Amino acid sequence: MPENLMIVESPAKIKKLSEILGPDWKIAASFGHIRDLSPTDLGIAIPSFKPTYEIPADVKLPGGKSFSKKSIVTTLKSLVRQYPAANIYLATDPDREGEAISWHLMDELKLQSNTKRVTFGEVTEAAVLNAVNNPRTLNVHLVYAQEARRCLDRLVGWLVSPILSQKAGKKGLSAGRVQSPALLLVVMREREITNFKPTTHYSAQCSFDNKWSAEWLTAPNYTNNENPYFLDKTFAAKVSAVKQFKVKSFKQTEEKRSPPAPFITVSLQQAASVALNFSPDVTMKLAQALKDAGHITYHRTDNPNVSAESMPDIRAQAAALGLEMHSTQRLFKAKGSAQEGHPAITPTHWEVESAGDTDEQRALYKLIRLRALASQLADANYSVRTVHLSANTDDGKLVEFQAKGRTLIYDGWMKLITGDQSVDSDEDENTAAINPIPDLQPGQTLIASNGKLLEKQTRRPPRYTEATLVGALESAGIGRPATYAAIISNIFSKGYVDFEKKSKKKFIEPMPTAYTIVDTLVGAFGFVELDYTNYIETTLDEIAQGKLHFKDVMKYFYDELQSEIGRVPLPEQQSAPTPAISNSDTAAPTKEPEASIACPTCGIGTLHKRSGKFGPFWSCSAYPNCETSFPDVNGKPNLTPKAASQTQDNNAPKVKCPACGTGSLQLKTGKTGKFWGCNTYPKCKKTISDKNGTPLL
Repeated sequence: MPENLMIVESPAKIKKLSEILGPDWKIAASFGHIRDLSPTDLGIAIPSFKPTYEIPADVKLPGGKSFSKKSIVTTLKSLVRQYPAANIYLATDPDREGEAISWHLMDELKLQSNTKRVTFGEVTEAAVLNAVNNPRTLNVHLVYAQEARRCLDRLVGWLVSPILSQKAGKKGLSAGRVQSPALLLVVMREREITNFKPTTHYSAQCSFDNKWSAEWLTAPNYTNNENPYFLDKTFAAKVSAVKQFKVKSFKQTEEKRSPPAPFITVSLQQAASVALNFSPDVTMKLAQALKDAGHITYHRTDNPNVSAESMPDIRAQAAALGLEMHSTQRLFKAKGSAQEGHPAITPTHWEVESAGDTDEQRALYKLIRLRALASQLADANYSVRTVHLSANTDDGKLVEFQAKGRTLIYDGWMKLITGDQSVDSDEDENTAAINPIPDLQPGQTLIASNGKLLEKQTRRPPRYTEATLVGALESAGIGRPATYAAIISNIFSKGYVDFEKKSKKKFIEPMPTAYTIVDTLVGAFGFVELDYTNYIETTLDEIAQGKLHFKDVMKYFYDELQSEIGRVPLPEQQSAPTPAISNSDTAAPTKEPEASIACPTCGIGTLHKRSGKFGPFWSCSAYPNCETSFPDVNGKPNLTPKAASQTQDNNAPKVKCPACGTGSLQLKTGKTGKFWGCNTYPKCKKTISDKNGTPLL
């Protein structure tokens, strides 16, 4: 029997790992997560926020096939009984999901604490052997971060979706913590397009010898930042009629163009969409297969740099292809929120020109390899000529024109790729000469061969493609790179968006249901707002870093969500559907006659009974001017101070926010105790320390 047992996520890794580790190792696969929250109830105990996990029933695969997770767990349990814990290695992926899968394996298989955790970003001999020779313990902070993400998503989907359906008057609608903000982006863009009013503006162009041309510079004499478009067609026609010009200045320089960075998760999804017409979901599945087979490095990364260890292999390949390298290793700047835990996506064996089991895998591999090689090659060089011309119209007005032309004089990295495939550009990167301006001298007189009035129109913003939506998700901080494919796949699968029928570029169009969902959620729930979504993602990162505690984050989010749910006006004589709750300490809501009680805080509104997911509660009708809420006890609001909402002390003084001047400070409870925060959050993020129930101003 082999001496060691290694458990990985994907069975696709088993063959390659067995070749690397040899006969002393048994390799088994968990087939991803072995447990999840219950599909029939909330699966989160309130107020402890402890999740309850279960092994799912048969899992359906594409094509209608299914397999049993329970049988996989049974097989793994049988295997681990044959090995001491010190000889068991959990080698799931090196991210939060992988860490959580290892934790579930340890818990479900009853593994001891001396079970080894190993990670490798690529299935190569060097990486795998280095990992098994340097095992570590489980990183519980990464597990908590994944658990928080899963539970926050469950809270939104389980608690808000029934209210969304009821308020919108349409059954089966789904709210999602990241799905709904993504939908908001698509709807916002569509409304920009609908409300767009084009502006017709004018310019002029003159040609010389019918070979090169210059365009009128309307700024700064005729346009400025406040009025960026020239609207006088008559004067623009006069400018286009000018024939005689004087060379005001002429400059010839060389311009270098550096290659784009190797792929990260986001740019790979964008490039595969633009260059190969792959959806983000397909791209990630193909990349997973390439990684599992040992062809590429880890494909979930936000680090745009190749590893220093790869440089000798890159130099060898450049020499074999007759390509010039850059003088030093190129380093690319990562985005501000990047974790940079793993190198960029590159081949594991640089000399391999083609890899993969299918045409799609081979096409993606080629895209990855050429981009990574090109990133370390010499710059492309252009010879650039710039000329400024001056002239006078027939009524004596001074006008200036400019022309710029460039000629490619050295290909450099462009011998491999022609540009940044992540960007859908109409520019012809292969054009050797653009606007071939001759050698000119200042003071020289030129006669135009013809002139042309240019009539232009401002263009409406385009609909998103899958590639540009990935970029928008990243910019807005919605989700993280590893989740973009699932987010986009989700809104398509639910029929909330579809591709524009008339376009070949696969523009994304919101369906009528998308407007219903967005208009119902926006203004009622904070999780749909882009700033708040970004804040939650940052909060999850802080859990992963050990800076915040799982329970504190869950409580804060849950309290905010419950408060928002209680303020949603629902149709008369109806209450929100209430699914069953596992391990809940609170009773299910019941329908009781509502009493009319004056609000003890503001004295203006009245308290109304609301049906919440975890029982009835009472809130003021004067919201948002008064945000008082009380729990329900036997059909009446419990008005004692201790029973008030833990996110708002109802006896606390009302204090105007000193930062924004519009909101008021609320007493809240955080991981380090009580503090004061503005009630307009996330628009205003001001926080102030508490001193005996009073903000320390």
